[in-house]
Amino acid sequence: MPQSDANTVPAAFFPSYDVLSPRTQSAPFVFCSPHSGRSYPREFLALSRLDPNTLRRSEDCYVDRLFECVATLGAPLISARFPRAYLDLNREPYELDPDLVIDPLPAHANTQSIRVAGGLGTVARIVADGEEIYHARLSLAQVLARIDQLYFPFHGELTRLIEATSEMFGYAILIDCHSMPSAAMTPGGGSRPDIVIGDRFGAAADPRLSLLVRDAFLKRGFKVQMNRPYAGGYITEHHGRPVRGVHAIQLEINRGLYVNELTFQPTSGFQALEAALRDIVRHLFAAAPALLGCQAAAE
Repeated sequence: MPQSDANTVPAAFFPSYDVLSPRTQSAPFVFCSPHSGRSYPREFLALSRLDPNTLRRSEDCYVDRLFECVATLGAPLISARFPRAYLDLNREPYELDPDLVIDPLPAHANTQSIRVAGGLGTVARIVADGEEIYHARLSLAQVLARIDQLYFPFHGELTRLIEATSEMFGYAILIDCHSMPSAAMTPGGGSRPDIVIGDRFGAAADPRLSLLVRDAFLKRGFKVQMNRPYAGGYITEHHGRPVRGVHAIQLEINRGLYVNELTFQPTSGFQALEAALRDIVRHLFAAAPALLGCQAAAE
């Protein structure tokens, strides 16, 4: 592939996001699915040593579809069009890996984060189970093109949705939606719960709201853990400002509930999970304003 083509972000990734908007927003929520993009165009595959199915191991399969209902219930959903293996939106903008980028990195790059050390920076070097993605190291121009043309537009729109919601209701609740493998990807890794709720150990959301979400899942028979093994990534940490009336919660859903993890095809559990999520979202939309609305009015 010519270098000029290698530096070009695939046209399939524009715009960098899709937004499902309600006719009228009636709930103080914004939903986000940053890792469910499942387009793997030839330009990306030409750079990779992996086939599309292997690249999909990093993907939050069909999470955007699981939460499509929120728009009909009264809240917007933003989802990425490109896959996590190409660019990870749940990272700082410049968590850059010196083992991946061939050129000197800018001074503002964060090269020391745990995520970069693990090969999972803003532009990942590996897929979720540790296989190297690329034939060769990338240029800084390639990496910055992805960040400038995809990352910042997505985050700009997410911020706009949160600010508009906060202006409309006096506060906003961001639900950042993800999926996780059914078992830890380590030798002998044990099974995981159905749902992990992350609020940065209470720093990103009012604890009453986190417990409301937890109880909604527990009452419907799901096995739930709080903050372990996922407390929330960059999106939750960056946007969650309870003292300013913006609450952020990360949801991790066990893929074993709804998808075949080898073929990436939805299973018979997909529709049951989708219906349960619709029921839970409807409950949260009804209960959260009573929980937080009085506080917002007082502020």
